[in-house]
Amino acid sequence: MWRYLMLGWGMLMPFTVLADDPALDMAIRNARIYCLGLSDELNHLKTMAGINTAVTGVGTAVGVGATAVGIAKSARDREIEELEKYIDGLRASAAQQENVDDIPPLTDEEMRLLAPGVVGGAGQRAPVHADDSVAQAQERLDRETAKSKNLGNWRTGLMAANTATNVAGTIIAANNTVDDELQERIDMCVRYVRELSVARMSAHVSGGADARQIDTADKIVRQCGAWETANLAQINARARGAMISSGVGTGIGLAGTITSAIANTNKTRNDNTDHGRKKEQNLNTAANVLAGGATVASGVATIFNATQIGAVRRAVEIASSCEGVL
Repeated sequence: MWRYLMLGWGMLMPFTVLADDPALDMAIRNARIYCLGLSDELNHLKTMAGINTAVTGVGTAVGVGATAVGIAKSARDREIEELEKYIDGLRASAAQQENVDDIPPLTDEEMRLLAPGVVGGAGQRAPVHADDSVAQAQERLDRETAKSKNLGNWRTGLMAANTATNVAGTIIAANNTVDDELQERIDMCVRYVRELSVARMSAHVSGGADARQIDTADKIVRQCGAWETANLAQINARARGAMISSGVGTGIGLAGTITSAIANTNKTRNDNTDHGRKKEQNLNTAANVLAGGATVASGVATIFNATQIGAVRRAVEIASSCEGVL
């Protein structure tokens, strides 16, 4: 009788050892439900951070171009101002020459009195006209003015492009964060991985699970448990920094675009009074300073976006490793 009982017990033992522990099995299922699919959303964040890095990088390059063009324009405008003064001097000389030409010619006697020893003659002075010099200088002035106006248009256009990239960067950064829904899913994953760790220990102590089930639980706890070390706040902090920088760049760039456009209008350029010239110079200086400020803001936003990629990449690695064992 005992022999048959022992034989029956021996036949049941392998099935008891190899049977799955229901609590552990449920814990594994919960971990799979809440930890799968996180990498897709995080990869999207990484992709958008990369796109925003490129966008603000272009904005930085465009801003550098606007600043360089503005500096070149300022140098050309200084040359134009000197050329205008030169032309004014030529015209003043020509006017004086015309007055001199109206004086009657000196007689031989008058010439001898003024310059003893000088033999007579008609006494007519050879007039020195500046018309040809004025015409040449004016032609050069027109060419330089046209080049300056083109540079001004380029600066305005480049600053408008910088502003557009900063607007786009602000929008992308504002939406490229770990939102409440994703954060909740990650928190749930962490919660159920902890529960799995407890269930694994219980099953290991009681011996109610087979080695395969224990091994699976070990891998999930080891890989998915890394979510507890993920610094998700860093992702959002980088996005917030990029958003603020791009927002500042938008404001500065818009002001610079308007200032540059006003400085390059015919009304501003053609006012050759001292007040008008000073106003044009101040507007151009302000436009160049604003171009530099917008460039700096774009550069800072680019740095934030680039560092956000690194922060997201760490979370993606955790998600990928976790899903790999699930």
